[in-house]
Amino acid sequence: MRQIKIIVEKHADGYVAYPLGLKGVVVGEGGSYEEALADVKSAIRFHIETFGAEVLADDSPLLEAFVAEATIPA
Repeated sequence: MRQIKIIVEKHADGYVAYPLGLKGVVVGEGGSYEEALADVKSAIRFHIETFGAEVLADDSPLLEAFVAEATIPA
């Protein structure tokens, strides 16, 4: 078993979830927090089955994640 940190965002039309530290793009969505989390967990399993264990982070696991804000020109 491996621990994977997952970001879950709440939007006006539902929830979006994505893991940190995987190679490639994996996203889940749902009408509730629980649905989005279940969807992304299923997507992670499929991603690993499809592309192999190489998509998992190396021996240096993600310890913390931070949310930062930046202003960029439009």
